[in-house]
Amino acid sequence: MPITLTTPRGPITIRPAALADAAAVRELRLAALAGEPIAFSADYDATAAQPAETWAERISTYDKDSAGVIAVAEAGGRLVGMAGLARGHWPKTRHIGEVWGVYVKPDWRGVHVGAALLEECAAWARAHGIVILKLGVAKINAPAIRCYSRCGFTVCGTDHMALCVDGLYYDELLMERVL
Repeated sequence: MPITLTTPRGPITIRPAALADAAAVRELRLAALAGEPIAFSADYDATAAQPAETWAERISTYDKDSAGVIAVAEAGGRLVGMAGLARGHWPKTRHIGEVWGVYVKPDWRGVHVGAALLEECAAWARAHGIVILKLGVAKINAPAIRCYSRCGFTVCGTDHMALCVDGLYYDELLMERVL
C-alpha cells in the first residue's frame, strides 16, 4: 500500500513499482549507474542496451512469483528514487531478501527517501516470510552506510576487491538486517 511522506521539498509517495513505471524505472536506473558507478555492480552500457520491456518483465515476474519488489519514490509525477529486493531463489534461501539498486536522485537526498524505500522493501519482505535482508555497499560510500545503519543494518563482513571501476578496486561491506 502506498505511503506518503511529507518532506521539506514536497510530498513523496513510496510504493511498489507498477508495469506502467517500467520506462521510468529504467531511466532512473541508468541515471544511478551513470552518476554513481562505484555504488553499483551493474554496468551502465549493458543496462542501457536493455529495452524498457526488460524492466516490465522484471516488475511482472516479481509480482507474479512473489520473487521480490521494486519500491519507487514518486514526487510531482516523476520517480526520484528506487530500491529493489530479490527473494532467494532456492527453497533453502527463500527466507533471504537481497537488497539491490538503492538510489535517490541527488536533489532528493537528505530527506530520508532512501530510508522510506528500504522500509517499503522490509514491509514487503515481512509480508512474504523473509526473515533477513542482506546487501553490499562500497566501503567508501559513507552516506549510504549511514543510511543503512540508521535502518537497522549491521556490518557482517567485507567482500574484498568486489568491484573494479576504471581499473581501481573497491571493497564492499556486507550488511544484514534481521526482520
